[in-house]
Amino acid sequence: MKNLNCDILIIGCGITGLTIARELAERNFENIIIIDKESRIGSHASGRNSGVLHSGVYYSAGSLKARFCVEGNRLMKEYCIENNLPIKNIGKVIVAADEKRLENLYELKKRADHAGAVAKIIDEKQLAEIEPNAFTFEKALFCPDTSVVSPLQILEHLVDKLKSSGKVTIKLGTSFKGLIGNSKVVTNYGEIKFKKIVNAAGAYAEKIAQVFGIADQYNIIPFKGTYKKLKKESSKLVNGNIYPVPDLDNTFLGVHFTRSVDGTVYAGPTAIPALSRENYGMWEKLDKETLKILFRDGILILLNTSFRNAALNEAKKYLNHYFYKEAKTLVPKLKPGDLENSNKVGIRPQLVHWPTKKLVMDYVVLKDGDSIHILNAISPGFTTSMAFSKFIVDKLEN
Repeated sequence: MKNLNCDILIIGCGITGLTIARELAERNFENIIIIDKESRIGSHASGRNSGVLHSGVYYSAGSLKARFCVEGNRLMKEYCIENNLPIKNIGKVIVAADEKRLENLYELKKRADHAGAVAKIIDEKQLAEIEPNAFTFEKALFCPDTSVVSPLQILEHLVDKLKSSGKVTIKLGTSFKGLIGNSKVVTNYGEIKFKKIVNAAGAYAEKIAQVFGIADQYNIIPFKGTYKKLKKESSKLVNGNIYPVPDLDNTFLGVHFTRSVDGTVYAGPTAIPALSRENYGMWEKLDKETLKILFRDGILILLNTSFRNAALNEAKKYLNHYFYKEAKTLVPKLKPGDLENSNKVGIRPQLVHWPTKKLVMDYVVLKDGDSIHILNAISPGFTTSMAFSKFIVDKLEN
């Protein structure tokens, strides 16, 4: 690749980068280049997520997640319907394991109301009509706007539409290697000169931001999410999505059941500390950062009580007995033989504000001159993407 020039350079060809490029093209920006180090679309978080379009009940009032989830859900649904992409509006129930969880259930209802999300408190009889095999203590929360989609098909469709627009060039297998001045990046295939740049690099976003001289206060702690699935003959136990009421101080939602667009019912994920940003297998992609990640994990376990409790609790789920026990609290009829292993696995690149040792619960958007950096674009990043991209392009224009 010879040296290139563009008006806007986007680093990262996941759902965030692609929807930002789409929004730019719709506003008649041209000469846009997207680079991605992978040779295949959807290699990481965007292509590996559960495919759930969240309704917007979990997120604290005032957060970017709460601000964009409901609208993002609507826009992504419209996109799928308009383009004949797979989507199933199967809803979600959030169930309480015991009386102690009811307080959090009602808090989720408040958050939903504040965000404009549709959520209804239901009793056990009403739950039985929606999910006959689910258990809750007295009350549950029903979210009818939760849908499931095929993330990979959406990514591929966006790529095709962007390429055909004539406004966007996508360079796969092209890695960010460094910065020259304020207007040129170095890649493994040459230099790219830009006027504005968007860092949507997912798990590597904070590292790239630090090359620009910002975000030094942040580090990444990667978590590995593994899944099991219900055997085909057992999938009738679950109609849609069954989630537990989460610990609202914890960034993880707990083991839950999700029915995908192809009918497979997944149980999971775990959320165990990973050894690298791409550590999908047991020893896969260990690198020079692995020791640093282990050190950071150790520091957080010592200094952050919430992280310590979550990490220790999540680690137990790697054992089949504990995983099954947690899944069974949602569906009491579940038997060990109903579950089988799945090759579905993802990495959650969790941002940590290192001076305070606190896990960052919201997206972080940093603007520095003609560069914008999007950090911690984790769940519900796929759901919010089409609404969030408008916010990012507004910032870019201003």
